[in-house]
Amino acid sequence: MSNLFQLIAVGGPVMIPIVGMSIATVGCGLERSWFWYQLLSREDRIVREVLEAAHYDLADAAAIARQAKELPIGRFLLAPLRLQDPTPETFRLALETAADREFIEMHRGDKLLESVVGIAPLLGLLGTVTGLIATFANLNIGGSGGAEEASKAAAGIGEALTTTAGGMIAAILALSILRILVTFQTKQMQYFSQVGAALELIYRQVWYEANRDDSNTNVSEAESDSNLNGINLRSEKTATTN
Repeated sequence: MSNLFQLIAVGGPVMIPIVGMSIATVGCGLERSWFWYQLLSREDRIVREVLEAAHYDLADAAAIARQAKELPIGRFLLAPLRLQDPTPETFRLALETAADREFIEMHRGDKLLESVVGIAPLLGLLGTVTGLIATFANLNIGGSGGAEEASKAAAGIGEALTTTAGGMIAAILALSILRILVTFQTKQMQYFSQVGAALELIYRQVWYEANRDDSNTNVSEAESDSNLNGINLRSEKTATTN
């Protein structure tokens, strides 16, 4: 802690927001690391169990997804499974809506990191400029003690450059974390697309089309019975007339 205060004292007032941005960047990185660890370490098992259950019972698949609803993949899979006999279009719309909602959650913290990447170097440059102005203003170039004045100037310039280094370090750290997060987000979007397509295909083939075929069969049987009854009635009328 004393080193932190010493760094702020050396760099001047501009170091305060730079240090604050650095702390916020580290905090965001830790929070996002925990988020992605929780998701990536469990989602494959959840997806496998949900897809297997969806072949036999949609209610069981929904129950498995509901148990994992604290994770984006659980909420994504639960969105269409909680619907009652949806059409394939409604099923797909529920998947797309849930995916958009979860992608927003995955991008949380990106704006903070982008702001640090853009602002921290500028703050560092500002601190350096103001530090140099103060250093040269305090120099007595025309007086005696030229070596001493040169030493003070060198020390002042070194202190002024501290803010530039601090701003660059904060920006590099934020940019590194942001690029890692963007990589995870891109891969996760592709993964969600594949999982959603697999679940939709199961619903279409196993449940929707099968139920529609059963309904058509029942209608055909009912029409056949009706036609047969009509033929029997006409036959009875003909026999009675004769």
